[in-house]
Formats: sequence, structure tokens, C-alpha cells
Amino acid sequence: MPLVTAAQLIAHVNQGQVVSFPTDTVPALAAKPDAAPLIYQLKRRSPDKPLILMTAALPEVWDYVVGSEAEKEHWQAIAQQYWPGALTLVLPASEKVSAAMNPTNSGTIGVRVPDLDLAQAILRETGPLATTSANRSGSDPLEWMGAIASEFTEIGVLDCTAQEQMGKIGSGQPSTVAQWTGKGWQILRQGSLVLSPQP
Repeated sequence: MPLVTAAQLIAHVNQGQVVSFPTDTVPALAAKPDAAPLIYQLKRRSPDKPLILMTAALPEVWDYVVGSEAEKEHWQAIAQQYWPGALTLVLPASEKVSAAMNPTNSGTIGVRVPDLDLAQAILRETGPLATTSANRSGSDPLEWMGAIASEFTEIGVLDCTAQEQMGKIGSGQPSTVAQWTGKGWQILRQGSLVLSPQP
């Protein structure tokens, strides 16, 4: 499939297809949460590796997570400090989270708001999407949209030729992943963003 415009990409998503677009870290493979199994098939990804829910803004996250009012206040404070940005928060999942996104039924969901206007604009049109890095499982993430289109010929890949003439769009570094333990944060993956000590 040739590189597509943003409007075409959004149409593909709304038809239940997998697409790829840049983020502030590495480009994403993305689909509606109910279409998440297609991402696993495409990546040849093990079902014990859950996908991330990416949204355009913080308020969209709350329907997908559950916690006490005190916990939500804490989560909101962290999100307001670091989002949009390269931080994935792993929080207790609500019933709205599609089982397809987390086949092991861990009861949690990773959520993130990317710090890239282009990605946010797409997410505002599609709603929250199940996402992961654009690569076959076990391979390094692909960072150029043309390379993604060559590797994943069956999906719509956003045409960023003009922007990429200035260099790759994202940082190339994965997001930091922090899981809520009930009392604080456990770092599951250290990316470029470092969480400051929390009170």
C-alpha cells in the first residue's frame, strides 16, 4: 500500500485496520482497541506483551482506568507534570479496556499522551488507539515511515516525506514505563524521561 494522507489514515483506522504514524518517541502501529489482535498478528507479537492505549489528551484516559479518588488525584498530578510526553503510566484497567489489548488479562493498562501535534491531531479524530512500536517482534523499532511502509506493505502508513527531509520525527527512544503499585511507582522500563522522586 502506498503512503497515505492523514485523512486516508483516519479512514483506515475507522474501518478497523492497522495503520502507522509518527509519535514523539518512535513511530506507532495503531488500531482501534477492538482491532488490537490485528497488531499482534502483524508484529508476530507474543500475547504476554500488552499494547499501550494512546490518547490525544488526559481526560480521555479516565474511562479506561479505575482507582480511588486519592489515587486518581495522584495520577492526574503525574500526568499533568509529564504529559504530553514520553511517559507510559500502567494503571488498573476499567471494564472499558478491550480484552484484545491485554490478552493475559493482567487487569492493567498502559496509557500515554504523545508530545507531537501530528499524532495528537490523528488521535483527536480516531479516539484512543491501541499502539505499539512499528517493527516485527524481536527486531529494532523502525524510525522512518518509508521503511515501515516497505516492511508492512498491507497497512496505511502516513506520508511524512516532507517532514522527514529535516530528519526523523521522533526521538528514537522508547517511553519510560511506570506502573502504579498502590503506593507509588515502579519503573518497568527506563526511557529518556526520568521521573522525579514522588512525595
